[in-house]
Amino acid sequence: MNVFRLYRADISTILPLLLADGGIRAGFPSPAQDYVTESIDLNRTLIKHPAATFYAKVVGDSMCGEGITEGDILIIDRSIEAQHGDLAVCCLDGEFTLKRLCLNRSDRIFLMPSNPKYRPIEVTRDNDFTVWGVVIYTIKANRRRLPGTERW
Repeated sequence: MNVFRLYRADISTILPLLLADGGIRAGFPSPAQDYVTESIDLNRTLIKHPAATFYAKVVGDSMCGEGITEGDILIIDRSIEAQHGDLAVCCLDGEFTLKRLCLNRSDRIFLMPSNPKYRPIEVTRDNDFTVWGVVIYTIKANRRRLPGTERW
């Protein structure tokens, strides 16, 4: 199971950041733009339900197959009703865990990791289970070396 330290979202401050209004291509390069004309406030852009939104830092590696690694920050919205396939923070028998929800047609619930070291968890009637919130964004530090990329 993962352990989370939760933080309430505070959108009382405004922090406008410059935005490259033409976008940044992830395919073939395009001519660089010499100017940035717009700004974006991440609080207003990412947080739709402030009273129900929380941040949490990821602990563990069960979702590394989706690029979610230890230290990443989750933005969790508790007001969203969870659906099949959602990335969710679940409370299972008193412990938090981050998994993909697999809700099948026979009313069975599985919590799916994305790391092959971990097995899916079937939620049974014997479990105390709730979906605590749905992850709407993941924020990660990209200035770190990934395993195997030390010597490109």
